[in-house]
Amino acid sequence: MHTVHNIVSGPLVWAASIIFLAGSLYRLISMVLLAREKDGIVYEYMSVRYGLRSIVKWLTPYATENMRRQPVMTLVTFSFHLCAVLAPLFLYAHIVLFKEAWNFGWWSLPDTTGDIMTLIVILGCLFFMVRRIIRPEVRYLTSPSDFVLLLVVAAPFITGFWASHQWFGAPVVTILHMLSGEIMLAAIPFTRLSHMFFFPFTRGYIGSEFGAVRFAKDW
Repeated sequence: MHTVHNIVSGPLVWAASIIFLAGSLYRLISMVLLAREKDGIVYEYMSVRYGLRSIVKWLTPYATENMRRQPVMTLVTFSFHLCAVLAPLFLYAHIVLFKEAWNFGWWSLPDTTGDIMTLIVILGCLFFMVRRIIRPEVRYLTSPSDFVLLLVVAAPFITGFWASHQWFGAPVVTILHMLSGEIMLAAIPFTRLSHMFFFPFTRGYIGSEFGAVRFAKDW
Protein backbone atom coordinates (compact mmCIF):
# COMPACT_ATOMS: atom_id res chain seq x y z
CA MET A 1 0.00 0.00 0.00
CA HIS A 2 2.82 2.40 0.89
CA THR A 3 4.52 1.75 -2.47
CA VAL A 4 1.30 2.40 -4.38
CA HIS A 5 0.76 5.61 -2.41
CA ASN A 6 4.25 6.83 -3.26
CA ILE A 7 3.74 6.12 -6.96
CA VAL A 8 0.35 7.83 -7.10
CA SER A 9 1.51 10.84 -5.07
CA GLY A 10 4.83 11.14 -6.91
CA PRO A 11 5.51 10.06 -10.51
CA LEU A 12 1.84 9.97 -11.53
CA VAL A 13 1.31 13.55 -10.32
CA TRP A 14 4.15 14.73 -12.53
CA ALA A 15 2.93 12.62 -15.46
CA ALA A 16 -0.62 13.99 -15.21
CA SER A 17 0.66 17.57 -14.87
CA ILE A 18 2.93 17.25 -17.90
CA ILE A 19 0.16 15.69 -19.99
CA PHE A 20 -2.21 18.46 -18.91
CA LEU A 21 0.20 21.30 -19.71
CA ALA A 22 1.58 19.85 -22.94
CA GLY A 23 -1.84 18.70 -24.13
CA SER A 24 -3.44 22.06 -23.39
CA LEU A 25 -0.68 23.93 -25.23
CA TYR A 26 -1.00 21.56 -28.18
CA ARG A 27 -4.78 21.98 -28.38
CA LEU A 28 -4.58 25.78 -28.20
CA ILE A 29 -1.87 26.02 -30.87
CA SER A 30 -3.77 23.57 -33.07
CA MET A 31 -6.93 25.64 -32.73
CA VAL A 32 -5.14 28.85 -33.73
CA LEU A 33 -3.47 27.22 -36.74
CA LEU A 34 -6.67 25.46 -37.84
CA ALA A 35 -8.66 28.69 -37.65
CA ARG A 36 -6.01 30.45 -39.75
CA GLU A 37 -6.08 27.65 -42.31
CA LYS A 38 -9.85 27.24 -42.55
CA ASP A 39 -10.96 30.86 -42.20
CA GLY A 40 -8.01 33.20 -41.91
CA ILE A 41 -10.21 36.27 -42.20
CA VAL A 42 -11.54 35.58 -38.72
CA TYR A 43 -8.50 37.31 -37.21
CA GLU A 44 -9.16 40.46 -39.22
CA TYR A 45 -12.50 41.23 -37.61
CA MET A 46 -11.77 39.99 -34.09
CA SER A 47 -12.80 42.85 -31.80
CA VAL A 48 -11.52 43.20 -28.24
CA ARG A 49 -14.48 45.40 -27.36
CA TYR A 50 -17.23 43.12 -28.65
CA GLY A 51 -15.38 39.95 -27.71
CA LEU A 52 -14.98 41.00 -24.08
CA ARG A 53 -18.56 42.28 -24.00
CA SER A 54 -19.78 38.84 -25.02
CA ILE A 55 -17.50 36.97 -22.60
CA VAL A 56 -18.56 39.11 -19.63
CA LYS A 57 -22.23 38.77 -20.57
CA TRP A 58 -22.07 34.97 -20.76
CA LEU A 59 -20.11 34.77 -17.50
CA THR A 60 -22.81 36.71 -15.66
CA PRO A 61 -25.64 34.57 -14.22
CA TYR A 62 -29.02 35.19 -15.87
CA ALA A 63 -27.61 37.88 -18.14
CA THR A 64 -28.63 36.15 -21.37
CA GLU A 65 -32.04 35.26 -22.74
CA ASN A 66 -31.28 31.55 -22.77
CA MET A 67 -30.18 31.60 -19.12
CA ARG A 68 -33.39 33.30 -18.05
CA ARG A 69 -35.45 30.73 -19.93
CA GLN A 70 -33.73 27.90 -18.00
CA PRO A 71 -33.35 29.27 -14.45
CA VAL A 72 -32.68 25.91 -12.76
CA MET A 73 -30.12 24.86 -15.35
CA THR A 74 -28.41 28.23 -15.03
CA LEU A 75 -28.24 27.99 -11.23
CA VAL A 76 -26.84 24.46 -11.30
CA THR A 77 -24.35 25.24 -14.09
CA PHE A 78 -22.88 28.32 -12.45
CA SER A 79 -22.77 26.73 -9.00
CA PHE A 80 -21.19 23.57 -10.39
CA HIS A 81 -18.44 25.34 -12.34
CA LEU A 82 -17.63 27.76 -9.54
CA CYS A 83 -17.30 25.01 -6.95
CA ALA A 84 -15.47 22.61 -9.29
CA VAL A 85 -12.75 25.22 -9.84
CA LEU A 86 -12.50 26.84 -6.41
CA ALA A 87 -12.89 23.83 -4.12
CA PRO A 88 -9.73 21.97 -5.25
CA LEU A 89 -7.69 25.20 -5.24
CA PHE A 90 -8.65 26.35 -1.75
CA LEU A 91 -9.04 23.15 0.25
CA TYR A 92 -6.69 23.12 3.21
CA ALA A 93 -5.40 19.58 2.55
CA HIS A 94 -4.44 20.48 -1.03
CA ILE A 95 -2.70 23.68 0.02
CA VAL A 96 -0.69 21.82 2.66
CA LEU A 97 0.56 19.34 0.04
CA PHE A 98 1.49 22.19 -2.29
CA LYS A 99 3.34 23.99 0.50
CA GLU A 100 5.26 20.85 1.42
CA ALA A 101 6.36 20.42 -2.19
CA TRP A 102 7.04 24.06 -3.13
CA ASN A 103 7.22 25.90 0.20
CA PHE A 104 4.44 28.19 -0.90
CA GLY A 105 0.79 28.39 0.11
CA TRP A 106 -2.28 30.60 0.29
CA TRP A 107 -5.41 31.01 2.38
CA SER A 108 -7.86 28.11 2.54
CA LEU A 109 -11.61 27.67 2.77
CA PRO A 110 -13.21 26.54 6.04
CA ASP A 111 -13.72 22.77 6.07
CA THR A 112 -17.51 23.13 6.16
CA THR A 113 -17.48 25.43 3.12
CA GLY A 114 -15.26 22.96 1.30
CA ASP A 115 -17.67 20.12 2.11
CA ILE A 116 -20.64 22.12 0.82
CA MET A 117 -18.85 23.02 -2.41
CA THR A 118 -17.79 19.40 -2.91
CA LEU A 119 -21.38 18.21 -2.47
CA ILE A 120 -22.57 20.84 -4.96
CA VAL A 121 -20.18 19.42 -7.57
CA ILE A 122 -21.30 15.85 -6.89
CA LEU A 123 -24.99 16.76 -7.03
CA GLY A 124 -24.30 18.83 -10.15
CA CYS A 125 -22.85 15.79 -11.89
CA LEU A 126 -25.91 13.79 -10.86
CA PHE A 127 -28.18 16.54 -12.21
CA PHE A 128 -26.39 16.61 -15.58
CA MET A 129 -26.52 12.81 -15.77
CA VAL A 130 -30.25 12.64 -15.07
CA ARG A 131 -30.86 15.49 -17.51
CA ARG A 132 -29.11 13.58 -20.28
CA ILE A 133 -31.42 10.64 -19.61
CA ILE A 134 -34.81 12.32 -19.25
CA ARG A 135 -34.59 15.29 -21.64
CA PRO A 136 -35.24 13.97 -25.20
CA GLU A 137 -33.39 16.81 -26.95
CA VAL A 138 -30.33 16.25 -24.74
CA ARG A 139 -30.54 12.45 -24.84
CA TYR A 140 -30.46 12.59 -28.65
CA LEU A 141 -27.03 14.26 -28.51
CA THR A 142 -25.69 12.09 -25.69
CA SER A 143 -23.18 9.29 -26.16
CA PRO A 144 -21.74 6.83 -23.60
CA SER A 145 -18.59 8.96 -23.41
CA ASP A 146 -20.65 11.79 -21.89
CA PHE A 147 -21.59 9.60 -18.92
CA VAL A 148 -17.99 8.41 -18.57
CA LEU A 149 -16.83 12.03 -18.51
CA LEU A 150 -19.31 12.89 -15.76
CA LEU A 151 -17.95 9.99 -13.71
CA VAL A 152 -14.39 11.19 -14.35
CA VAL A 153 -15.34 14.60 -12.95
CA ALA A 154 -17.36 13.28 -10.02
CA ALA A 155 -14.85 10.66 -8.87
CA PRO A 156 -12.19 13.00 -7.37
CA PHE A 157 -14.87 14.88 -5.41
CA ILE A 158 -16.63 11.74 -4.15
CA THR A 159 -13.40 10.08 -3.07
CA GLY A 160 -12.04 13.34 -1.65
CA PHE A 161 -15.16 13.86 0.48
CA TRP A 162 -14.96 10.23 1.65
CA ALA A 163 -11.26 10.41 2.50
CA SER A 164 -11.49 13.78 4.27
CA HIS A 165 -14.10 12.40 6.66
CA GLN A 166 -11.99 9.31 7.35
CA TRP A 167 -14.77 6.86 6.63
CA PHE A 168 -14.21 3.12 6.24
CA GLY A 169 -11.30 2.33 3.93
CA ALA A 170 -10.01 5.91 3.96
CA PRO A 171 -6.37 4.98 3.08
CA VAL A 172 -7.50 3.12 -0.06
CA VAL A 173 -10.00 5.85 -0.96
CA THR A 174 -7.24 8.46 -0.56
CA ILE A 175 -5.20 6.64 -3.22
CA LEU A 176 -8.28 6.47 -5.44
CA HIS A 177 -8.81 10.18 -4.86
CA MET A 178 -5.33 11.06 -6.05
CA LEU A 179 -5.54 8.66 -8.98
CA SER A 180 -8.95 9.91 -10.13
CA GLY A 181 -7.77 13.51 -9.83
CA GLU A 182 -4.76 12.72 -12.01
CA ILE A 183 -6.96 11.01 -14.58
CA MET A 184 -9.25 14.04 -14.74
CA LEU A 185 -6.33 16.46 -15.02
CA ALA A 186 -4.76 14.47 -17.86
CA ALA A 187 -8.13 14.13 -19.63
CA ILE A 188 -8.91 17.87 -19.71
CA PRO A 189 -7.08 18.76 -22.95
CA PHE A 190 -8.50 15.78 -24.87
CA THR A 191 -12.16 15.81 -23.84
CA ARG A 192 -15.06 18.24 -23.62
CA LEU A 193 -13.50 19.51 -20.42
CA SER A 194 -11.21 21.54 -22.68
CA HIS A 195 -14.07 24.05 -23.06
CA MET A 196 -12.50 25.76 -20.05
CA PHE A 197 -9.74 26.90 -22.43
CA PHE A 198 -11.73 27.34 -25.61
CA PHE A 199 -14.61 29.33 -24.13
CA PRO A 200 -12.87 32.76 -24.27
CA PHE A 201 -11.86 32.18 -27.90
CA THR A 202 -15.17 30.85 -29.18
CA ARG A 203 -17.21 33.39 -27.26
CA GLY A 204 -14.86 36.19 -28.31
CA TYR A 205 -15.20 35.10 -31.93
CA ILE A 206 -19.00 34.95 -31.78
CA GLY A 207 -19.18 38.29 -29.94
CA SER A 208 -16.94 39.93 -32.51
CA GLU A 209 -18.97 38.60 -35.42
CA PHE A 210 -22.28 39.69 -33.96
CA GLY A 211 -21.10 43.06 -32.65
CA ALA A 212 -18.59 44.22 -35.26
CA VAL A 213 -20.07 42.59 -38.37
CA ARG A 214 -23.79 42.03 -37.83
CA PHE A 215 -24.22 44.93 -35.39
CA ALA A 216 -26.37 42.72 -33.18
CA LYS A 217 -26.27 41.24 -29.70
CA ASP A 218 -25.32 37.58 -29.24
CA TRP A 219 -27.29 37.03 -26.06
